[in-house]
Amino acid sequence: MLSLTAIIAGFILDLIFGDPHWLPHPICLIGNMIGFLERNLRRLLEPGKWALLCGGALMVAIVVVVSFAVPYAILYCAGQVHPWLRWALETVMCYQIFATKCLRDESMKVFTALQSGDLADARVKLSWIVGRDTQNLDEEEVTKGAVETVAENTADGIIAPMLYMFLGGAPLAFLYKGINTMDSMVGYKNDKFLYFGRCAAKLDDLANLIPARITGLVMIMASYFLNMDAKNAWKIFWRDRYNHLSPNSAMTESVTAGALNIQLGGDHFYFGKLVHKDTIGDNLRPVRPDDIAAANNLLYMTAVLCLLLFSLVYLVNILL
Repeated sequence: MLSLTAIIAGFILDLIFGDPHWLPHPICLIGNMIGFLERNLRRLLEPGKWALLCGGALMVAIVVVVSFAVPYAILYCAGQVHPWLRWALETVMCYQIFATKCLRDESMKVFTALQSGDLADARVKLSWIVGRDTQNLDEEEVTKGAVETVAENTADGIIAPMLYMFLGGAPLAFLYKGINTMDSMVGYKNDKFLYFGRCAAKLDDLANLIPARITGLVMIMASYFLNMDAKNAWKIFWRDRYNHLSPNSAMTESVTAGALNIQLGGDHFYFGKLVHKDTIGDNLRPVRPDDIAAANNLLYMTAVLCLLLFSLVYLVNILL
């Protein structure tokens, strides 16, 4: 029960405070570790495909073990002192793992820039939260980029870590965040990371396989509660849920596109190279900046519904 209340309290703290820039963040420490390992392992590796694959696999093994072991050891030691100390520390850990308010705030900066007519500033703000090249995007493409990142990160930024919290507390959620952070840093199909980042990318796909599908289904329910087009959300989800280079990203992007009656996806430039992507949804109307706010409403409702659903399953499991 203490773990359950720690998760709920952490979720509420995130909704209230988000990620203050002055507060040291453990995900930044994980990112620093990944950067350190990537630089130094490359220096030790012999050139060649298999050396890069093995080096990337070694990095994954180290990051996974450390991401789980450190918070586990901290909570174990705290529990030996007093259960309430462990609860307090796990609450803070859960709070720092969630990214609900941060995702909303960063995407709404794009919305605010678009509303004020400053497309150049909107492109810059978008570049902070997406991997694609943004310098030449028009207003509609900038808006799509923000909507897509909100939809995708609803799964891997909020619901996936939440699910792992319920399965194994903050340590398992940190393990997941280590995997997800590796993917965001080295999981690219370019010359630099094609082999070195392959293990990280495949493990991230596996870690998100179930959470992404749960998120997509709950998001359809959330669209109903928000009086969006839930029927079309289901239709587009079922039709377009694999219209992405990732096996998981379109699970939530398809629901969002269907609920808002817009079309997402399509070709984009990454690091100066054109990447061909399928479209997601039907082009029933032009994409508008207001769709960023609507995507965030869908994000919040989905997060609350998942918290309630997971908590109910957790309580039933305890009682049985």
